Amino acid sequence: MLDNGINKPSPSLFPSHLIDEFTTFCYQRDVTRAMKAMGSMQRHGLWADSITYSELIKCCLARGAIDQGRLVHQHLFSQGHRPKTFLINILVSMYVKLGLLDEAQQLFEKMPERNVVSWTTMIAGYTNAMANDKALELLVLMLREGVIPNMFTLSSVLRACDGLPTLGQLHCIIVKTGLDSDVFVRSALIDIYSKWGEMDNALGVFDEMETGDAIVWNSIIGGFAQNSDGDKALTLFKRMKLAGFWADQSTLTSVLRACTALALLELGRQIHVHVLKFNQDVTLNNALLDMYCKCGSLEDAHFAFSRMVEKDVISWSTMIIGLAQNGFSSKALELFKSMKSSGIKPNYITMLGVLFACSHAGLVDDGQYYFQSMRKHLGIVPGREHYGCMVDLLGRAGKLDEAVKLINEMECKPDAVTWRTLLGACRIHHNTDLAIYAAKQILNLEPKDAGTYIILSNIYAKCQRWEDVAEVRKAMSDQRVKKEPGCSWIEVNKQIHAFILGDKSHPKMGQISMELNRLILRLKELGYVPDTNFVLQDLEGEQKEHSLSYHSEKLAIVFGMMTLSREHTIRIRKNLRICGDCHVFAKLLAKMEQRYIVIRDPIRYHHFRDGICSCGDYW
Repeated sequence: MLDNGINKPSPSLFPSHLIDEFTTFCYQRDVTRAMKAMGSMQRHGLWADSITYSELIKCCLARGAIDQGRLVHQHLFSQGHRPKTFLINILVSMYVKLGLLDEAQQLFEKMPERNVVSWTTMIAGYTNAMANDKALELLVLMLREGVIPNMFTLSSVLRACDGLPTLGQLHCIIVKTGLDSDVFVRSALIDIYSKWGEMDNALGVFDEMETGDAIVWNSIIGGFAQNSDGDKALTLFKRMKLAGFWADQSTLTSVLRACTALALLELGRQIHVHVLKFNQDVTLNNALLDMYCKCGSLEDAHFAFSRMVEKDVISWSTMIIGLAQNGFSSKALELFKSMKSSGIKPNYITMLGVLFACSHAGLVDDGQYYFQSMRKHLGIVPGREHYGCMVDLLGRAGKLDEAVKLINEMECKPDAVTWRTLLGACRIHHNTDLAIYAAKQILNLEPKDAGTYIILSNIYAKCQRWEDVAEVRKAMSDQRVKKEPGCSWIEVNKQIHAFILGDKSHPKMGQISMELNRLILRLKELGYVPDTNFVLQDLEGEQKEHSLSYHSEKLAIVFGMMTLSREHTIRIRKNLRICGDCHVFAKLLAKMEQRYIVIRDPIRYHHFRDGICSCGDYW
């Protein structure tokens, strides 16, 4: 512009000053003024350096400013200008992080040059969006173009793995690219093998070379803990400590899960000491809380819960479910009210705990109210588990017709667990016809369910329908059905002792049997009568009693009494639901011997004290 002495421009309008102003606004994160300056630059055909634009794009991303981000994109490609690959990658990343994958893909396809960052950004984007097929397709195209994936590419694409064949191919690519020694890739590979339950392969990856990083240790320990192999997880934890690595939050969370699976309360208490170093970690505190609840130690659970500085919906839900499963339904519902008062919104799992509490306390009206309020007030669609709790609640209250009606109204198809719940209610209320119907529904879904065959056989035997009994036995034979043996575990002096029905391998089995027989005789003097309804009805009377006497939980209880002082709680974990006879036995024995006995079965926890069980004989 020429100076004619009349319209002299402001120095700030000169091109060099425009770029300087634009740069200043970008670094000041002043998006509005930066966009205005960028418009002036575009009219003058000016562009700043790539770093400055990257700052502006990051600012747009942080503010979710989609329209402004698109304007930056248009400006960078205006008037034939071609930005550097580095800057295009940042634009692609912006679109990916804003969830605009179609726009990211369009820009990606127009790139004149695509490097490993370009490909990795798109692959990670599709993986995070659960578009796994697209992520894997891009990896194939990347390799065809001769671009070698890096550790970030492979760590991302492993999460997109859709099955073991694909995982095997990705493992080969990792080895070929020489990234099998990379910490993040090894960790991701162990994680995905663990996800698919392939723990032998996960352990193979771990053992291939010496591990010099806690990340890989955490992955393998976490993998075994998630796959319910607590023994192996704890063994690896010991190896980790011997190798000189310190346990962090991730390690301790996995170790607590292992303790939970094995009901190792004493070890869990030792881990609690280490947890105190990370007192603000809510995930770790939730794992601690879950461990105490599932080990049946509600005093410890309440202490841990009350000390938590931060509580999320998982914290509240864990405590509510813990109270409900341990037979403290009223306290569970009180805590639910406190949760709502605190401003935390209940979720799917919370409501499962609430309904469980109502179900196991026989609170029909409360249960129906909470079930109806799920959708109406909380926007939670009831799932199969919620329906199961309601069927249990109605069935145990003797409202069998309402329970059947609810099953027929379920939005999802009832599974074997739902029918098994109804079957249990039929057995309590002696509804033979409905019990037979429920049992047949279970066997249609699970033809090898031994427990249902036995119940059905016993129902027929009670009705003297011997031809039907023979038919059930033949079906069991044809299906090669074998009843899973009852097994109970007890921890004594940091060692796990297992007892299985019919197994006499325990070194103290002779002493245990003698003590058990002595206790049964004393209990019979107090009125105990073995309930033979829980064994096959065509056994002779003495055989029935003998079979009941050696149920695994009775053996574990007696061993606990022999080895633990009276002040110690006898804590037992069982693989099958406790039978009615063992329940009566435990109640009477707890009163006679003044002992506190806790039994955890797959359904719930039973706290026996002074002749009373926390379940109120309602399980």
